[in-house]
Amino acid sequence: MGAGELYGRKAEADAIAELLARARAGASSSLVLRGEPGIGKTALLDHAAALAGDMRLVRGTGVEFEAELPFSGLQLLLRPALGSLAALPGPQRAALEAAFGLGPAAGSEPMLVGLAVLSLLAEFADEAGLLCVVDDAQWLDRASREALLFAARRLHAEGVVMIFAARDGEGSFPAPGLPESRLSGLAPEAAAALLDRHPLAPAVRYRVLAEAGGNPLALLELPVAVAAEGAGAFAPGALPLTGRLQLAFHGQVSRMPETCQSLLLVAAADETGELDVILRAAAALGASVEDLSPAERAGLVLRGDADGTSIRFRHPLIRAAVYQRAPLGQRLAAHCALAAALGSPGHADRRAWHLAAAATGPDEEAAAALERTAVRARERSGHEAAAAAYERAARLSVEPAARARREALAAEAALEAGDLDRARSFGSRAARQPDEDPATNARVAQVRALADFWQGAYPAAHRLLLDGAGLVRDTDPGQAAVLLIQAVHTSWYLGERQLAATLGLLAELPLDDAHPLAPVGPYLVHLDRSRSERPPPLGDTLAAVRRRGRAPDQALMILCGAALALGQDADAYELAAELAAEHRARGGAGRLPTVLFFMAEGEVFTGRHLDALATATEASKLARDTGQRQWVSQFSSVLAHLDAAKGEEAACRRHAEEGLAGATAPGAPWAHWSLGLLDLGLGRAEAALARFERLTREPMRHHICATRSTPDLVESAVRVGAPERAAEPLARFERWAGSVRQPWAEALVLRCRGLLAADDQAEALYRAALDLHDQDGRPLEYARTALLYGEWLRRARRKAEARGPLHAALEVFDRLGMRPWAERTRGELTATGAQDQAPKPAEGVAADLTPQELQIARLAAQGLSNRDIAAQLFLSHRTVGYHLYKAYPKLGVASRSELKELEL
Repeated sequence: MGAGELYGRKAEADAIAELLARARAGASSSLVLRGEPGIGKTALLDHAAALAGDMRLVRGTGVEFEAELPFSGLQLLLRPALGSLAALPGPQRAALEAAFGLGPAAGSEPMLVGLAVLSLLAEFADEAGLLCVVDDAQWLDRASREALLFAARRLHAEGVVMIFAARDGEGSFPAPGLPESRLSGLAPEAAAALLDRHPLAPAVRYRVLAEAGGNPLALLELPVAVAAEGAGAFAPGALPLTGRLQLAFHGQVSRMPETCQSLLLVAAADETGELDVILRAAAALGASVEDLSPAERAGLVLRGDADGTSIRFRHPLIRAAVYQRAPLGQRLAAHCALAAALGSPGHADRRAWHLAAAATGPDEEAAAALERTAVRARERSGHEAAAAAYERAARLSVEPAARARREALAAEAALEAGDLDRARSFGSRAARQPDEDPATNARVAQVRALADFWQGAYPAAHRLLLDGAGLVRDTDPGQAAVLLIQAVHTSWYLGERQLAATLGLLAELPLDDAHPLAPVGPYLVHLDRSRSERPPPLGDTLAAVRRRGRAPDQALMILCGAALALGQDADAYELAAELAAEHRARGGAGRLPTVLFFMAEGEVFTGRHLDALATATEASKLARDTGQRQWVSQFSSVLAHLDAAKGEEAACRRHAEEGLAGATAPGAPWAHWSLGLLDLGLGRAEAALARFERLTREPMRHHICATRSTPDLVESAVRVGAPERAAEPLARFERWAGSVRQPWAEALVLRCRGLLAADDQAEALYRAALDLHDQDGRPLEYARTALLYGEWLRRARRKAEARGPLHAALEVFDRLGMRPWAERTRGELTATGAQDQAPKPAEGVAADLTPQELQIARLAAQGLSNRDIAAQLFLSHRTVGYHLYKAYPKLGVASRSELKELEL
């Protein structure tokens, strides 16, 4: 059906027209059309393409056979846009060229390809705008799917519309976060109008309308089948609609000459439509190009391009009917013929899969070919395709040892793809294989453990890591160290006893002093709260690691978290910022949320709330766009903390609920601290104390949030007149502060003691705390202590003396936008007889900017171009320009050069 011949789809057509109109005005959007086969998805895509007019168009289709070939769908889709490749930043261009086999495989980050797709679409859109449509998206290979979805979620101001059509019930096209429209059957009036194309007897017409259920394809095809086979050919209700349509199509195929059917079977078995390959394979089955003519005359196949080098089936259900209803022996023969026809190196991956499809039992030739395919896929970041190839190779393996090794490789590739269920399944199968190699078994244990860990099964993951480390403790201590360092992370969620036991195993590991991980264990052991000696500076540990070589990123991230737990906030922040810069440079969008979490924590701890908001907002969006639910939970809880500080109760509770969602809720510690801080700021001390007390129990009492919230717990306990409820938590906090030996931590201990002390001792403790506080590095903690001291002075009737600390506290609270705390301070100042203090703007000139506008303005002020900023923030350069355009009037500037003069 053409653009003017849609029946009963006005609402959907109007919605698409609106998306295209917005794109012409510069806005971007996306849409997923879902529905059963034949429901009209392709017709709507055709309609959209016709409405696009002078907009640029790229169009692709998922191909079922190519679902195991990484980036195959993406390459076909973007072929018209490849002329714009040269405009992309070097790393993005190299990643996309490697994905498409146009350049050397660099083993780049998977999400770098997604960023490159976003940049390429923005470039190709130019000023005219761009429509990108993908049919049968359920059959896209996963690498293509993830890259396209990443780009779709990061669209904003490029003038790009992306529309995906996906079939129900076959394959999978999960697209969380993208708008969806589900197509149902046509209304009776529209169905009748479409059926009027065929002159039918009234009884047959009624029958077809009933059978079709409003499905447009059925309304067009069932009358043809009834006319050819007779009205009794299809028993009502004997098959689901898709089966009846397949049967109708197969009836047309079965009337073709035998050699034509053989050629169609070869085309259905390969499905790429390359005519030269199809004809070479069909020749082995006795068919030639002349045998294609009857199928073309019947409209079963169409020319796939203008130069006649490819063919395609008129509808995917025709291909399914040809393939699924052919006898097994004929299908095997077709795959054999195709494998023989695909002898060139460029066709090695397709050949491997046809060899596998033709195998009737263990086949080492096919297994080896698939393993080579998996290696190539992995080098191109096609981890899901690699997992599928390794797994099929394992099934075809002749030797048990080869089967076990390939199962292990399949599990590793699935884990790298983020497919935790398959990683666990492959790992379990590999563990059941008879393999005497401890290193392979340890790798399998690691994969299974990480899959368990990211799905919240912490005890099982911990046990697997310890078992895996035990397998190689004496033969490969370096591998054992990697496993035990990960086990430290796992034990963190199990409680102090398990953490201490794991740290003990790491300390006893016979690791060569020259190994890069050798300095890591002696640093991490200080996480054991029973130790009292001061930990070495993180910088010294990092220098010792780097003198010995390169440590895995996972170990460096563990060091970041450990440094925060040990009070070394500045060092932890510096390392996290360094890792973040590395991930940005190489396009590691999937790994970035982890290090941004440590940065956000450091910014919260040092009272840099505007920075923390920018970091957490970016990271939360990235985590959603890359499907990392555990980090969505964590960052939602950090955002709840910032909401709590400002007294924004509804936003705080909404973010905290998201942080507490799920069975394991990794964001729970931050969520409880945030809700407690909200209650404390709003004067609900009893509710606040109950929240803080949750953090004092296992398995959370050693967590960073439990430690850092102790001063809030003490203040809450004092306010409700129950200081005894603070005794044990404060004693733990004092022991911790004594071991980490940070002046700011000692200042907090003094503040807590001041709250609990008798009047003749409190003043000295408060003054000592203020002397130790770092007013520049931690202004918020200084302000909190100054407020408490000012309140104490006012209660002691020393009103004039109280005004100094209260004014100092108010300046910080106003600057940070902490409304409840500022109002409390103003009330105290009024009680001292001071004149009313008008609220001051929060955070200076940047207060009105959104977090993303602030990030972009800061980078622009450093002299980075829009393209450089886009590469760092995983956006398109057009979106960067849009945000700068919005930021300039808020900042009172008219150009990029003026940004350098501002305090951002």
